[in-house]
This record gives sequence, C-alpha cells and structure tokens, in this order.
Amino acid sequence: MTNQYLCFDIGGTNLKAGLLDANGGQIQPATSIPMAQDLAAFWQQLFDIADQYVGQIAGIAVSVPGQVDPQTGIVYHGGALPFLDQCPLQQTLAMRYQLPVAAENDGKAAALAENWRGSLQGCQNGLVLVLGTGVGGGLIIHNQLYRGSHFQAGELSMMLAASTAAPIKITGQTGSAVGMISAIAHELQLPDEHDGRQVFAALAADDPKALEMFNAYGHQVAQIILNVQAVMDLNVVAIGGGISAQPSVVPMIQRQYAELLEQLPMIRDTLSQPQIVAAKFHNQANLIGALAALLGMATV
Repeated sequence: MTNQYLCFDIGGTNLKAGLLDANGGQIQPATSIPMAQDLAAFWQQLFDIADQYVGQIAGIAVSVPGQVDPQTGIVYHGGALPFLDQCPLQQTLAMRYQLPVAAENDGKAAALAENWRGSLQGCQNGLVLVLGTGVGGGLIIHNQLYRGSHFQAGELSMMLAASTAAPIKITGQTGSAVGMISAIAHELQLPDEHDGRQVFAALAADDPKALEMFNAYGHQVAQIILNVQAVMDLNVVAIGGGISAQPSVVPMIQRQYAELLEQLPMIRDTLSQPQIVAAKFHNQANLIGALAALLGMATV
C-alpha cells in the first residue's frame, strides 16, 4: 500500500495542499491557491486537487477553521469561512474517494503537529498560538490535545481584546498577522498591502513607523498569552503561523511580554510564566497536524 497522504490546510486566505509520508515528512512542496469564497467553489477546489491523486494515496487529512466534531468530521460555524457551517467534510471526501479521511480544526491541528514532532514534544501543558488571518489556538493538557465540551477550546479569536475603546474588538482582529501586515503596508504606501516581504524589509531597515506598529501588534499578542496563562498555567507557548518563520517575530513578542509584566508587578510576582518559543513547523503545522489526526494521534 502507498505510504503517502494528501493533506489540506484550509485557511481564511489561502488553500494549501501537500503530500506527506506517515512520519509527517514532505514528499513534494505544498501548493497554495487563493481560498474560494463560496461552498460550491470550495468543493471544486478540493476535488480538482484530490482527483489528481486517485490511486496514489492512503488517505486524506484536512485542517479547517471552525469547530470540528472529530467523530463525524462535520464543521460548525466555519470561522473565517462561514459558508462551511455544517459542512460534512469528512463524509463527502470519504464517499467520493473511498479512503480514510480526517478533519481537524486548524488550531488543534497545529497543536497536534507540535506535540507530535515539534516544539511541544513532551510538553505536559502547552499552547500553539497561530497568528494568521485570525488567532488560532490549540491546547495540549497533560500531554494530550484538549478539545473542550463543544470542540471549541482554543478559539482565541473569540476573546475580547484588552481595550476600553469603542467599538469592542475581538482578538481575532487585534491579533491578526494578516491585518498587521496590511496596516503597516498601508502606512508605508506599499503598492501591495499583502506584501509581507516588503513589510519585514522595512522592519529590518528600522523604519520608525513600521517598528511602532509591529511592537504594538506584539503587545496585543502578549496580552493574549498573559490572559491564557492566568487561566491555564502553561509550560510552553509556541508561536505558529507563517509569520513565525520571520526571525524577528518571536523575540519581539518575548520583549513585549516582559515589558507587560514590568507594568504589572503583581502579576509578574505571582504567576509562573510560560516559555515563549517559535513553533517548529510554522505554516506547515496544519498539514502535519491534520495527518496526525488521521493517523490517530488525537486522543482527547
């Protein structure tokens, strides 16, 4: 039997697909296309890709936003893609291709990947904080994935942002890496507001306005970490998402977290603090974690 698996990472901005082996190793580089914005176009995207691998794969693994029932593979709400609400993702793919299929929430997939072979390997209590279109999260509690009572543990985008200004914002807005890139690009009057390379080039050149906005973003992320730490008492927080591959990101968040504690001495002197590290797999974590779910690594 073939030892390769087709893995999808369904995101709010892009759809990625790649072939992985049973150890999570990349067989061929993942491809990425703009994400469809309606259900019919979404299915067509998946079918167009999967049809190319009929007879060549042992299963299909899917990471997707929203709340996912791990038994049925039905997606609820759909996160940044509301048209996926009540989508029978697992059943539809399994019936079409007659293969084992697993669907997993994107934040939980990232946590599974890091717990399986990454920065949370051997960690008793940890969090993968995924900075992308929104803020994803996956919790490892007692060295196992924690889903919660309604499959929604780790939905960090739904937390209220630490602000008294109106209108009320959620952390999915204030902690959005895509939003941060767009805001800095707009401020710098770049021709493409999604050009992360140009934004990080400006940061590397110490552009004062870009640095100010970058650090303000890190402050928002640090607040998210501190709020989760007060509730969960974690050992490690791994920063994930494509932005985490930039070498300046995690040190900046570490500095912002330390500065936040200096402003809050009671919390600094009372709470044990987590180690803040870079996730190992960056923007490949969801593909690897979806495979981990398919292979039975998810146990809670």
